[in-house]
Amino acid sequence: MTVSKLLPLFVAMPLTGGFLIALLGRRLKSLPEALGMLVPGGLFALALVVGRAVLAHGPLFHFMGGWKPPLGIPMVCDGLTAFMLITVYGVASWIALYSVSYARMYTSTWLYYTLFLFVLAGMSGVVMTGDLFDMFVYMEITSLSACTLVAFGTERREMEAAFKYGVINTLGGLFIIFGIAFLYGSCSTLNMADMAKVLAERGAANKAVLLATVFLVVGFGMKAAIVPFHAWLPDAHPSAPAPISAMLSGLIIKCLGIYALFRLLFCVLGMTPVLSSVMLFLGALSMGTGAFLAIGQQDFKRLLAYSSLSQIGYIVFGIGLGTPLGIVGGLFHLFNHSVGKSLLFLTSGAVDYATGTRDLEQLGGLSKRMPVTSRAGMAGAMSIAGIPPFGGFWSKLLIIFAAVQAGHFAYAAWAVLAGVLTLGYLTKALKQVFQGPLPDRWRAVEEVPAPMQIAMIALALVCLGGGLLFLPGIRGLFIGPASKVLLNGTAYAKIFGGTLG
Repeated sequence: MTVSKLLPLFVAMPLTGGFLIALLGRRLKSLPEALGMLVPGGLFALALVVGRAVLAHGPLFHFMGGWKPPLGIPMVCDGLTAFMLITVYGVASWIALYSVSYARMYTSTWLYYTLFLFVLAGMSGVVMTGDLFDMFVYMEITSLSACTLVAFGTERREMEAAFKYGVINTLGGLFIIFGIAFLYGSCSTLNMADMAKVLAERGAANKAVLLATVFLVVGFGMKAAIVPFHAWLPDAHPSAPAPISAMLSGLIIKCLGIYALFRLLFCVLGMTPVLSSVMLFLGALSMGTGAFLAIGQQDFKRLLAYSSLSQIGYIVFGIGLGTPLGIVGGLFHLFNHSVGKSLLFLTSGAVDYATGTRDLEQLGGLSKRMPVTSRAGMAGAMSIAGIPPFGGFWSKLLIIFAAVQAGHFAYAAWAVLAGVLTLGYLTKALKQVFQGPLPDRWRAVEEVPAPMQIAMIALALVCLGGGLLFLPGIRGLFIGPASKVLLNGTAYAKIFGGTLG
């Protein structure tokens, strides 16, 4: 069996696992946790196999039902897809392990793991499909499952946050489907490679395509929580269970927003100087807005939510530059943020699990009682803040150098300022939580259970070792193939060779 025939497993396995848990999870109590860990772990191993095959043989594709494009729906795995799959399942595997202890706080663990696996299935579909409408369907599977998980605690705050998330993401979905409709009307195809071919032949400057581009930028901007389309994020992240907050910030907004947006802009529509300028402005706006809003927060998870806005800005800015160095830096930071911010949300969840509060003013001195959580949180914060030798330092450095190289000196200075602010508010937050005298009320606090500790330690080690991806040899194996996909732009249409007719 060729490796390409394994591609449907990335969607089939989590969907099957989710349905099995929904059917049997209430009677077989150990099934949800077992499948919740085995499926992400197995798919991470499969992602490594697929990534190696892509590196050795080039892009892989599988035609669903045997129907060839442009009529059939293909699953495509190129360098960018492999990069996303490895990142998603590498982080999700540790989030699943963390959830073993954390999810026991809730009564319906079977429902938690069902939705958790549906989220993974949706994200896999988004990054692998070669059909634009299919991408929208997978996107909505992910959004609906994530929205339910945001409301999982069923308290008033969670329900309100889920309502905002649902409304704004539905609105984003409407913009996306309108954009797809305009593109279909112009190209008479939904196959992304075929669409890129048609637009290259006919020209992409007609009014329908321009309007579709605006709709898609706004719609995917809402999914990615890019400022000013971010209103749902500051409530959704703090209200969701900590592992789901890690998924939302570390993975979901990357797949549904960042990946989908730049896949279309570079590979289908074609990146233009105007679009690049828009991305640079939105990225810089997100960088600064998130950093300034995070400074005054006293809720640990809400501070991290605003921090996510700022770090998403770095990714959008770096990739939006459209230069080889900028794209590498943006993708590198996407990986570092996925790991580091997921770790920080798991750290905040551990603090909440042990103390019952996320209020920074009520905490303090917890490093004496929770040394593993304290050190893991420090590793995540140093990576996000850009302190050497952690991975986040090197990705931010690449982005800033890319901005200088492209002549955007003001933007480069703005990125440095946002980095200084990030270091300031994260240092302050960790000091309030873990340093200083230990209040009497927390003297009986104990470290979180072993699965939660192991997950945080593993992600902390990745944060520390992430800097190795800066080395040209290693970078060329992981980030290099992904960046080449975006640099090649609408040459994406050639991925199917002569099968497009």
